[in-house]
Amino acid sequence: MQDGLSRRNLGRAAVATAATFGILRHARGEEAIRLRCSLDTAPSHIRNVSVVDYLKKVEAATGGKIVGEVFHAGQLFADLNVGKALIQGQVDMAVPGGWTQTGIVPDCDFVQMPAFYGRKIETTWNACDGKPGQHVSEQLAKKLRSHMLGPWFSLGFQNWYTTKTAIRSAADFKGLKIRSPGGAGISWRINFFGGIPNTTAWPNVPLALSQGTFDGFVSTDESCASVKLWEAGVKYSYADHQYAGMYIPFVSDAFWAKLPADLQATMTKVWADNIGTYRQNAQAAQAHARQTLKDNGVTIIDPSDAVLDADRKRMQADVATLIKDAKLSPEIVKLSEESVGA
Repeated sequence: MQDGLSRRNLGRAAVATAATFGILRHARGEEAIRLRCSLDTAPSHIRNVSVVDYLKKVEAATGGKIVGEVFHAGQLFADLNVGKALIQGQVDMAVPGGWTQTGIVPDCDFVQMPAFYGRKIETTWNACDGKPGQHVSEQLAKKLRSHMLGPWFSLGFQNWYTTKTAIRSAADFKGLKIRSPGGAGISWRINFFGGIPNTTAWPNVPLALSQGTFDGFVSTDESCASVKLWEAGVKYSYADHQYAGMYIPFVSDAFWAKLPADLQATMTKVWADNIGTYRQNAQAAQAHARQTLKDNGVTIIDPSDAVLDADRKRMQADVATLIKDAKLSPEIVKLSEESVGA
């Protein structure tokens, strides 16, 4: 990972950003435009690290005219609630997981379709960068009264994590209470495998997990490692790469309208210039986090390609239920299947 994105430098970057605000204001005799960004993951999480880096680069590229302030770990809003905050102008920027916005735009759940299950992550990236992602982004931008900053940020593959039950096949989920981060698509898959869905906002997961509120959950290696969930009882992971979680970068229309065209162009360009690096860094972070989980006693089961193919075919046979439950539009289903070549 680049030095500018290292966790070790994150704290110094945040302090430097705050300090720079005062310096630039006095140096030019004008007040910088403050951008408030809400994230509900920990400061060490790869999304937070990347967004902090992005805002530092925006500050540098604009000569200090825009200064970002990131509120971590749900200090302002959980991703489940940040859409309303964008609409009401309570935050200027957010990068919520698409799965948390399905109540606003159901088509966000298109990555839950069986066609993406167990596939390479580039399959999802191509769809999000292409027509399916564009279709969803246009709907979200209108509903959230926000401007989409650019290509979506990749969190990485979502897998299963459990405390007491070792998952060695889909049959082992029967009867388990499984936490979902939100979205009908994930709930459909939990039900399909015989589990019982439980929706809990991410900041509340460690406590709920340690109290036995649920038996397992859907998340990523990086998210688990960022808050040391082995300390809350996580012992097993079933790494089926069920879908690739994607974060969608938005700036509120109210904030965007404050900016002259040159600053809008700069923010857009800085994101476009760095999103490729952020995605690759996220992949590296996931690999590092996987090893961290193993080093801390988490047993990881990797199903074979044959098992993944068989489960994908079983899920595909029930895709009509997913489409109905998730309220996916015929347009997004068509565009998604075309993007995968199904």
